[in-house]
Amino acid sequence: MTADALTPCDATDRASRSPSPSAPEAAIPLNSGGPRAAGTAAAAPAAASDGTAARTARVEIDLGDRSYGIEIGAGLLGDARTYAGLPRAARALIVTNETVAPLYAEPLRVALSAHYPDVLVAVLPDGEEHKDWTTLNRIFDALLSQGCDRKTVIFALGGGVVGDMTGFAAASYMRGVPFVQVPTTLLAQVDSSVGGKTAINHPLGKNMIGAFYQPQRVVCDLSTLATLPARELSAGLAEVIKYGPIADMEFMAWLDGQVDALRAGDHAALAHAVRRSCEIKAWVVGQDEREAGLRAILNFGHTFGHAIEAGMGYGVWLHGEGVGAGMVMAAELSRRLGLVDAAFTERLRRLVERAGLPVRGPVLDAADNAGRYLELMRVDKKAEGGEIRFVVIDGPGRAAVRPAPDALVREVVDTCCA
Repeated sequence: MTADALTPCDATDRASRSPSPSAPEAAIPLNSGGPRAAGTAAAAPAAASDGTAARTARVEIDLGDRSYGIEIGAGLLGDARTYAGLPRAARALIVTNETVAPLYAEPLRVALSAHYPDVLVAVLPDGEEHKDWTTLNRIFDALLSQGCDRKTVIFALGGGVVGDMTGFAAASYMRGVPFVQVPTTLLAQVDSSVGGKTAINHPLGKNMIGAFYQPQRVVCDLSTLATLPARELSAGLAEVIKYGPIADMEFMAWLDGQVDALRAGDHAALAHAVRRSCEIKAWVVGQDEREAGLRAILNFGHTFGHAIEAGMGYGVWLHGEGVGAGMVMAAELSRRLGLVDAAFTERLRRLVERAGLPVRGPVLDAADNAGRYLELMRVDKKAEGGEIRFVVIDGPGRAAVRPAPDALVREVVDTCCA
């Protein structure tokens, strides 16, 4: 299948809550209505008696009339029953990329053909460097050239880049059409597919052009994780790890004991990691859909990480690799602000390292590395009036968003970069 593939399915083949107020101390009160814990162990999903999909869990995103479910289990992607109850339409479009298409586009197309008379497949180039206007227009080209209307349902099949771009296209096409997230990477399953943040990159900043637009459903098929390269799996673990320091230290302790199993692709461990991550994110998004306050804590490590991605050039470091090093830097900033001790910072650093992620940031400018980081971090969605606001750990299991003096940030960068 080529990068421009657009394949119609033959019809004969069918078998409000108000957001939390912005405050520097916003955090998840786990013992006061916070996200329900799933426990510290997870059973592998049992196979259905007919050999089809087995659902491990369903996590709800509570957004009033825009609420939706996250389906988590094995074998969901190719099971037509997974997509029952979605908006009806004459046509569906699967948006995927060159890497994912050969693996999963056809099983998804066949499953969807039970619900939609015409199923199209648009294949994009793979990689963060293609998360831009040019590639976004290829989705619109597919929709317009095939006469897709405002009832057309779009399915995002792939990782975070595909999900973000497809969601943005869905938000924009005819001022909004329904879409469904079918994430195939760990990073997308535990983070980017959940919560309705959609965007493309700009050369001056990551995810600076986009929209909040919720999917109709998220389908996390754990079976797809078996085809992930080791580097991509590690990158996804960065987004799993972040949930411990910001919200759930019991989950962080579980990760300490299970990180080797997660890297080895252990099914039960991955099932629990995906479920718990989604539970925490669902709770936060339900409180603050549009990142007016509390939701910003989900960006722990991302301010430094996005600077790394932009400074190195998109695609040189994976997003999760930037977040991994960024979490270590944010923890060090938290220590220097007197919020956590050195033991906590070292514990997090070891966990990030054991996950196969970098724990030191790259040098972006040999003449003034810290200055370059500061320049890039000022182009950040959390910045206000040119003041950088960082997600810091305000004690283990509790996050806050705060500014920090440039001099202190310079010390962190100088200490934490190669």
